[in-house]
Amino acid sequence: MIMVKIRTIELGEFPILLAPMEDVSDPPFRALCKRHGADLMYTEFISSEGLIRDAAKSVQKMDIFEYERPIGVQIFGSDVESMVHAAQIIEKVNPDILDINYGCPVKKVACKGAGAGLLQDIPKMVKLTEAVVKAVNIPVTVKTRLGWDDQTKNIVETAERLQDIGIEALTIHGRTRKQMYKGEADWTLIGAVKDNQRMKIPIFGNGDIDTPEKALLYKNRYGVDGIMIGRASIGNPWIFNEMKAFLKEGKRLKRPTLKDRVEAATEHLDFSVQWKGERLGIVEMRRHYTNYFRALPHFKEYRQTLVTSLDLTEIKQVLTSIQEEYTFV
Repeated sequence: MIMVKIRTIELGEFPILLAPMEDVSDPPFRALCKRHGADLMYTEFISSEGLIRDAAKSVQKMDIFEYERPIGVQIFGSDVESMVHAAQIIEKVNPDILDINYGCPVKKVACKGAGAGLLQDIPKMVKLTEAVVKAVNIPVTVKTRLGWDDQTKNIVETAERLQDIGIEALTIHGRTRKQMYKGEADWTLIGAVKDNQRMKIPIFGNGDIDTPEKALLYKNRYGVDGIMIGRASIGNPWIFNEMKAFLKEGKRLKRPTLKDRVEAATEHLDFSVQWKGERLGIVEMRRHYTNYFRALPHFKEYRQTLVTSLDLTEIKQVLTSIQEEYTFV
């Protein structure tokens, strides 16, 4: 097999990528995903307007670490000047890749003409992308969707236009903006983009890949260069190595034990507190516990403390109690 590359960045023969997820793909979570096999990761998406105004939350999202490489920083916005300025700010923190988000479907982004909103104005998307490509020296990649709705699934043509103005990889989510995250992701057009003889850049597929078996099936069926994992990695950073082992050897790795899960949740909590401060780190960790301990019976009483307590010692005692109380099946 041929090595997948973004410019000179080697990603392996079939890379498994971590998706940029708002309030999820922060440094504490990325550290776990990297350790468990993610080949390329992206930050949470960053507002170009927030970044040029020096908004603290936007600036903090640019935090990247050497061990994460290769790492991409993702931005969104609808104003060409602001996007160019933001791209130049991001380049100074020295990520390997700059990614532009044309896929976020949420109202506060898409209805302001950013994210998936630009699927309603492909000429503007192309113009904006070209301006960013010209403004920075690092590779620019794009993440987008099939189209705005069922009548505008123009991704095959859009992909050509984006490649022509200089993007160096494209990730496609197999839904339209109107679908949000409902229904099933349709990879047919992702496969059509990859099959297009004009396309030379790596094409990554995204949407509903949640098992190693499905990763292999979609790899073979649609011929993509790699797969981006989003929601299936939440509380399950082991999925990257599990998929890679299955793709390589056709074997399922042993599922993480309860001890593995407790250790991962504890490490995630520690890094979250270290990076965000104690109170915010504890609060923002709350959304992850249910995912780490999803299959645990009678988890409710433990969960109650984990999602209400602001006492770090108490939370860690609960995590230790979980390990002592259960044998994970």
